[in-house]
Amino acid sequence: MKVVLPEEKTFSKKQLAVYITIILVCILSVIIAFYVQFYARIDLKRLVGIKTETRFGTKTQEEIVEIKEGFDQIFTNGIEVETEQGLDNKKKESTKPVVYTKTEKKESKLNSYDIEVHIPYINIDNKIIEQYNKEIEDFTNKTNSILESKNQNTVYTVEYVANVQNGILSLMIRSNLKEGASAQRIIIQTYNYDLRNNKEITLEEVLRIENIEKDQMQAKIKEEISLEQKQVEDLKSLGYNIYNRDLKSNQYQIENSKEFYLTSDTLYVVYAYGNETFTSEMDLIVI
Repeated sequence: MKVVLPEEKTFSKKQLAVYITIILVCILSVIIAFYVQFYARIDLKRLVGIKTETRFGTKTQEEIVEIKEGFDQIFTNGIEVETEQGLDNKKKESTKPVVYTKTEKKESKLNSYDIEVHIPYINIDNKIIEQYNKEIEDFTNKTNSILESKNQNTVYTVEYVANVQNGILSLMIRSNLKEGASAQRIIIQTYNYDLRNNKEITLEEVLRIENIEKDQMQAKIKEEISLEQKQVEDLKSLGYNIYNRDLKSNQYQIENSKEFYLTSDTLYVVYAYGNETFTSEMDLIVI
């Protein structure tokens, strides 16, 4: 019996090139999908070489000064922008904004207190957000403590601003406290959350996402803090009490800079020294 073997199928170089290209594209797609899902956000346009509009780092010095001077006015006690679709399935209460005012009170008592507070709540069903809301409750606890006090001459305010941009929820809370003869204290707390990947987002990650050079940002922070210290030293020579900045402190390293607020075109990095001590001094870096 004569056995006829099937002819061995051969591929041309062109066919092999096409198949190899398809396989490589599939592998790359899987890697990118895995990375985006578990580790980071990737700007796909930037990844494939398409130029995108630069939103940060192009402001003039005059624009930066204007933004800093308008810092007090950005606290609107609400969410400025909630443009993202598909947030309802992440919310605890679908009919309410992703950030809303949970506690609001304005009350005065002669020789005891003068308070005006607008305390936010993050309306996201997530364990990380749950921890954020517990921390924010400290402002409510402080309010209740002041309301129970007598003859303390306390002035206390709490205000906030929030927005959602490019899948990032950013919330900034500012508290102003003056108790009796103690120095005025300004506290600023920020919360930044990646809604797409359900995780807290750091300043370093924001810089990468927004294509801001880390070294450039670090140099800007060092330059501005050094300038502020020079100015307070000049005031000290005139006899004023001043807050000294330790230029060697690790708090000015980007990886340790926890308080920042992101809008569609402005990144605020805040060093609020009242978070740790009784002072109203703070430094604001704008890019």
